[in-house]
Amino acid sequence: MRNTIFKARIDPADATFDAPASLPLLQAAELAGLTLANSCRNGTCRACMCRLTSGQVAYRIEWPGLSAEEKEEGYI
Repeated sequence: MRNTIFKARIDPADATFDAPASLPLLQAAELAGLTLANSCRNGTCRACMCRLTSGQVAYRIEWPGLSAEEKEEGYI
Protein backbone atom coordinates (compact mmCIF):
# COMPACT_ATOMS: atom_id res chain seq x y z
CA MET A 1 0.00 0.00 0.00
CA ARG A 2 2.84 2.44 0.75
CA ASN A 3 3.88 2.36 -2.94
CA THR A 4 0.35 3.06 -4.14
CA ILE A 5 -0.20 6.39 -5.89
CA PHE A 6 -3.66 7.91 -5.91
CA LYS A 7 -5.03 10.77 -7.99
CA ALA A 8 -6.22 13.69 -5.87
CA ARG A 9 -8.31 16.60 -7.12
CA ILE A 10 -8.68 19.90 -5.30
CA ASP A 11 -11.75 22.01 -6.05
CA PRO A 12 -12.45 24.81 -6.82
CA ALA A 13 -8.87 25.11 -8.09
CA ASP A 14 -9.55 22.16 -10.44
CA ALA A 15 -6.05 20.87 -9.71
CA THR A 16 -5.26 17.15 -10.05
CA PHE A 17 -2.05 15.63 -8.72
CA ASP A 18 -0.46 12.34 -7.73
CA ALA A 19 -0.88 11.54 -4.04
CA PRO A 20 1.41 8.73 -2.89
CA ALA A 21 -0.05 6.69 -0.03
CA SER A 22 3.21 7.21 1.84
CA LEU A 23 2.69 11.00 2.12
CA PRO A 24 0.15 13.24 3.81
CA LEU A 25 -2.18 14.86 1.27
CA LEU A 26 -0.81 18.33 2.08
CA GLN A 27 2.76 17.23 1.37
CA ALA A 28 1.76 15.52 -1.89
CA ALA A 29 0.03 18.73 -3.02
CA GLU A 30 3.13 20.78 -2.20
CA LEU A 31 5.35 18.39 -4.16
CA ALA A 32 3.00 18.92 -7.11
CA GLY A 33 3.53 22.69 -6.84
CA LEU A 34 0.19 23.52 -5.20
CA THR A 35 -0.20 25.83 -2.23
CA LEU A 36 -2.97 24.74 0.13
CA ALA A 37 -4.03 26.50 3.32
CA ASN A 38 -2.03 25.25 6.29
CA SER A 39 -0.39 26.51 9.45
CA CYS A 40 0.62 23.94 12.07
CA ARG A 41 1.28 21.08 9.60
CA ASN A 42 -0.11 18.48 12.01
CA GLY A 43 -3.88 18.95 11.78
CA THR A 44 -4.56 20.71 15.06
CA CYS A 45 -5.10 24.31 13.90
CA ARG A 46 -7.73 23.28 11.30
CA ALA A 47 -6.41 25.68 8.62
CA CYS A 48 -6.19 22.79 6.14
CA MET A 49 -9.60 21.31 6.98
CA CYS A 50 -11.63 20.48 3.88
CA ARG A 51 -14.37 18.09 2.80
CA LEU A 52 -13.71 14.83 0.98
CA THR A 53 -16.33 14.44 -1.78
CA SER A 54 -15.25 11.02 -3.05
CA GLY A 55 -12.83 8.31 -2.10
CA GLN A 56 -11.53 7.70 1.38
CA VAL A 57 -8.70 8.69 3.69
CA ALA A 58 -6.82 6.35 6.01
CA TYR A 59 -5.40 8.03 9.09
CA ARG A 60 -2.20 6.58 10.50
CA ILE A 61 -2.82 8.35 13.81
CA GLU A 62 -5.95 9.88 15.33
CA TRP A 63 -5.92 13.57 14.37
CA PRO A 64 -6.99 15.83 17.23
CA GLY A 65 -8.20 18.57 14.88
CA LEU A 66 -11.36 16.72 13.77
CA SER A 67 -14.26 15.52 15.85
CA ALA A 68 -15.93 12.18 15.16
CA GLU A 69 -18.94 14.08 13.81
CA GLU A 70 -16.79 16.09 11.39
CA LYS A 71 -15.17 12.91 10.10
CA GLU A 72 -18.63 11.39 9.58
CA GLU A 73 -19.58 14.51 7.59
CA GLY A 74 -16.60 13.93 5.28
CA TYR A 75 -14.13 16.46 6.65
CA ILE A 76 -10.44 15.68 6.40
